[in-house]
Amino acid sequence: MNNDAFISWVEKTLGHKPKDPALFLRAMTHPSHGNSDYQRLEFLGDRVLGLVIANWLYDLFPREPEGKLSRRLNSLVSGASCASIARVVGLPQWLRLGKQARDDGAAASDNVLGDVMEAMIGAIFLESGLDAAGKLIHKYWAPLVTGQESAPKHPKSALQEWAAAHNRRPPAYEIVSRTGPQHNPCFTIQVSIAGVGEASAEGSSKQEAQTAAAKALLDVLAQ
Repeated sequence: MNNDAFISWVEKTLGHKPKDPALFLRAMTHPSHGNSDYQRLEFLGDRVLGLVIANWLYDLFPREPEGKLSRRLNSLVSGASCASIARVVGLPQWLRLGKQARDDGAAASDNVLGDVMEAMIGAIFLESGLDAAGKLIHKYWAPLVTGQESAPKHPKSALQEWAAAHNRRPPAYEIVSRTGPQHNPCFTIQVSIAGVGEASAEGSSKQEAQTAAAKALLDVLAQ
């Protein structure tokens, strides 16, 4: 990585001029790289993102109850949403990965990209506070926030409700396989409703794979 080019990218794309370049390099550093990594910054950035989005939704939808606001929030701060923003801003090109992690495709992993996006938010928060971090979040999350016509229902909840409404047993989730290295796992989950059908899907975490499998079965049931 060309450090000067990276810092220039941060200033141009994220709208923040780093005071401590090492902080932002750390935000891009995967644990496999062998140096100080992004995990603590990701922890912080995750909380900052949640607070900013929660406050945004509270103001934007004054008549919505807590349950609907929570569903909106969970969708907007999910790993998949954070990873999509990371790709929009061009973050993957600056990842600092160990050779094995790079060979294993970590640069394309939603888990990794989502974590690094949150780490960048954490770094900006540390240097310039909540207003600066919020400005970045409002800029890049706006299409996701305004694109929610209604509070999204989590696929697992929707599938559970479908089963109850049709007098069926609750959906059953089963781990079919777990492949890939520790830093970039791939889970295959099968969900089934007895006497109705089943579907399988992959994800970089059990929760992500379960959600994808539930959505896949809902798509089948809607046909």
